[in-house]
Amino acid sequence: MTQADQPPPTPKPPRILAPAGSRASFLAALAAGADAVYCGLKQLSARMEAKNFSLPELAQLTRLAHDRGVEVYIALNAMLTTRDLDQAARLADALVKTVRPDALIIQDLGLIPLARRAGFEGEIHLSTLANVSFPAALPWVRDRLGVDQVVLPRELDIDEMRALGEACPPGLGLEVFIHGALCYAVSGRCYWSSFLGGKSGLRGRCVQPCRRSFQQEKNRRRMFSCMDLSLDVLVKVLRTIPQIRTWKIEGRKKGPHYVYYTVAAYRMLRDEGHDPQSKKAALGLLEQALGRPNTHYRFLPQRPQSPLQAAVQTGSGLQVGAAKGSAQRSFINPRIALLPGDVLRVGYEDDKGHNIQRLGHPVPARGRLALKQRGRQPIYKGTPVFLTDRREPALQKMLTDLEAEAAAIPLPKERVAQSSWPHPKAARRSREPARMMKLTRMPARRDRGQAAGLWLSTASLARTPRSQQAAVWWWLTPVLWPEGQKDLAVLVDRLRRDGARRFVLNAPWQRSLFKGARGLDIWAGPFCNLANPLALQTLKRAGFNGAFVSPEMGREDFSILPRLSPLPLGVVTAGLWPLCLSRVRAEDLRLDQPFTSPKGEQSWVSRHDANFWVYPNWRLDLGQQQQALARAGYRWFVHIDEPLPKGIKIKPRPGVWNYKLGLK
Repeated sequence: MTQADQPPPTPKPPRILAPAGSRASFLAALAAGADAVYCGLKQLSARMEAKNFSLPELAQLTRLAHDRGVEVYIALNAMLTTRDLDQAARLADALVKTVRPDALIIQDLGLIPLARRAGFEGEIHLSTLANVSFPAALPWVRDRLGVDQVVLPRELDIDEMRALGEACPPGLGLEVFIHGALCYAVSGRCYWSSFLGGKSGLRGRCVQPCRRSFQQEKNRRRMFSCMDLSLDVLVKVLRTIPQIRTWKIEGRKKGPHYVYYTVAAYRMLRDEGHDPQSKKAALGLLEQALGRPNTHYRFLPQRPQSPLQAAVQTGSGLQVGAAKGSAQRSFINPRIALLPGDVLRVGYEDDKGHNIQRLGHPVPARGRLALKQRGRQPIYKGTPVFLTDRREPALQKMLTDLEAEAAAIPLPKERVAQSSWPHPKAARRSREPARMMKLTRMPARRDRGQAAGLWLSTASLARTPRSQQAAVWWWLTPVLWPEGQKDLAVLVDRLRRDGARRFVLNAPWQRSLFKGARGLDIWAGPFCNLANPLALQTLKRAGFNGAFVSPEMGREDFSILPRLSPLPLGVVTAGLWPLCLSRVRAEDLRLDQPFTSPKGEQSWVSRHDANFWVYPNWRLDLGQQQQALARAGYRWFVHIDEPLPKGIKIKPRPGVWNYKLGLK
């Protein structure tokens, strides 16, 4: 047999990537046979509410994992401000010298030069927060950024994943979520938590406002609270896309029980999924994993499932019962047996008086368990009770044995890194006065001297006279799905032929839609979540001419950035900024109609292009700060003029977002 006649090599089975937000969960991942574990440090992680790890502890656990042939990925996937860069540089240096992880998971492009300068030789993975969502983006991120793996958005169906797989260049792999919590919003396009108090989801501090109950007309329910994702037996379809190297389980805030059961189940489905008995056993493990009710979501395009179901409880953990009896003497008859050490949560996390209880004795299925009140707060009849963690004896024995192995590995001394981040050469300060831009959905009259910005769409282009198109700043959508890539590329090419030269891209990889850039003025948009000079330097090298920075920042971060920026800058200072963008909505949620939160905050949902935009009924307003921003060096100030649905009333309230509060 000649070499040409030899069959192609059998592709490696996908790695099962387990979450670990605590030491016990890390050990549970090893016990279950995970191929890789991802975890975060106590800083700069997009899951800051997890316990996370110190550097010496993580070095010890990484050594234990490597001894077992298991890879370790470190999530440094927070958006960075300029003031974070010194800390990020020291962390990168310490990780290289102390932990030696196999990969870094990032969303902020400033971390790529920091990691490489520190001597990191492992893989760079782009987090799902980076929102790499369309095929043409993949060759660009590999060629321009040197990325090794991309974590795909959860919203993609299998056909869309296949399209991205076919576009994947050599050396680049894909990572897909197969199980765990779903966010209502598209990852990287949610500002809800930040807008309500500075705790940014892009920095791992989300307070999950979407999990609350909301009221629209007389209908009150958790209309944005999603069920969990579970691909279960459908993971076999992923094996037909060889570019998908990694199956990812979400859950860095989960306990060891969840980690062990989900990893064990998906190992069984991957390795023995052809066997009916193994398949049944794996599904049984997933049922016991203490997750929310689950959905396949959009995975099957011919049979999509909405994750928003009015009749389904979506509190974290497994619901084991509902409170009975009186408000002062309540109890449950659990539908499953409860074990000593089980952790129960009474009520939802946002319910007044919800509480956590750890059992000291067993309770049989349908037995009686008295519930303890939190202070004087009564527990009302019907309050759901969730099992959130357990340590059954067999699992505890495995964790104890692994802990003994880990303890035999000496803890390294935590090094105090001295490295500093490489300051890019700042752009020469323009002497031109700052200018205003009005960004609209459709052509509109503008004040004299004010530039026009338009969201690019077939409708906005059709209504703009060709003679005016060259003067417009054309803004691209913040989220581009595979189905929209071709149409958007056609619009871009048409505009370029007709003389348009100013474009604002709201994902850096949208640069892949522009072949050649001679004569173009291409800026990164505010949805690129740019807040530090190293990320801006990365985009300058990729052919960008300027950037509109993240309006999430606080006063100090705004003032520092222009002095160090290698690009001219602009900022959104007025208008309707969305709480989030999503690809789905609840069936009974009426578009362009107000809904109200428990705290009286009013919002609404509108559809633009292929996405649902959630807006608050108050405007971003940095007008009083505009002179200070101009003195700091910002050249462009953008006023977003979105259409206001009939019946929506804008509330007069300060719209300074995090300017005075600071970004958490």
